[in-house]
Amino acid sequence: MPASPPVIVVEDDPFTRIVELVLDPKASPDRRAAYADFFAHDVPDFDGWCDGVRARAKNLVGAEVRLVGSPAELRAALPDADGLIVESLGVTRDDLAAAKNLKAIHKYGVVVRQIDAAACAARNIPVLTIRRRANIACAEVALGLMLMLAKKMHRLTGRISAAQLAEIGYPYRPFDRRHTPNSNWPRIPGIAMLYGATAGIIGLGEIGREIAVRAQAFGMRVLYCQRTRLSAAEERELNVTYRPLEKLLRESDWIIPQLPSGPATRHLIGAAEFERIKPGAGMVNVSRADVVDRSALIAALKSGRLGGFALDPLYEEPGRSDDELLRFDNVVLIPHIAAQPRWNALNDLSDMIAALAEELR
Repeated sequence: MPASPPVIVVEDDPFTRIVELVLDPKASPDRRAAYADFFAHDVPDFDGWCDGVRARAKNLVGAEVRLVGSPAELRAALPDADGLIVESLGVTRDDLAAAKNLKAIHKYGVVVRQIDAAACAARNIPVLTIRRRANIACAEVALGLMLMLAKKMHRLTGRISAAQLAEIGYPYRPFDRRHTPNSNWPRIPGIAMLYGATAGIIGLGEIGREIAVRAQAFGMRVLYCQRTRLSAAEERELNVTYRPLEKLLRESDWIIPQLPSGPATRHLIGAAEFERIKPGAGMVNVSRADVVDRSALIAALKSGRLGGFALDPLYEEPGRSDDELLRFDNVVLIPHIAAQPRWNALNDLSDMIAALAEELR
């Protein structure tokens, strides 16, 4: 009698559901077509990519993939599960007690605090992790946006003639070159350094940690806040300092909200929070737009309290060419590209599926 196909329980996320397309022959053709279109500009042959992953995970091909979206759905799907993939859902001792056949858990990321490590060790269930390329890409964009604002590159790129610079408020007046060098000959004031500045990260999760690493590489001091403070050992390892939100806002030169969208985070940064920030501080948001109240943001830009703002993704997609935020010369908006290219997500998923397949041999 042939062996039953493996059962893989997967937290339902716009990217992890691709596991179903790769492994489960019952996956929706409409969903397969939608993802082929989603990836087409970077990966014209999505079916070919799927075939390549199947070659790395032959023992999982034909699996039953169960997508779950809540702790209750997770628990209900576990009794005959062989493997489990989670991103934000927790895995408790009681969950493991219900999962008699479970052989491996793969976290779609590296932060595993929501998984009961002791209970997994007692059952000899390995917890696999992956440092996601897409998260690294988001962190790169966050630092790039900070540099654009600090160095005013978004205003100056391509403006190299005296006439072009005069159009944006920098009339050319030459230095006396008999005595002086010629750096910053357009006399651009207010160019800032990241070195020695303080970055305040609100939410030190997967992407927040990647941002912290890169900020420190620029010589920045990193503060953080979140609902659950890290252990002293983790703070030392990451070289970060905890501050409650109010103090973080007051002390930071750059504020980086790095939080998921949802009722608990919607408009977390509003008028009261902008009143508390250090005057002239910058803000870079590569998480979700609605974490920052748009009306309060515009008011803070108009008053000069906020020294600069960068955003990806936007408040509405596609955006509008008449967006009021585009009127500010200290604002940078880009159209939801932070995690790109698409190969980041596909390589992450390929490696994750292959690692899980190795554990389930």
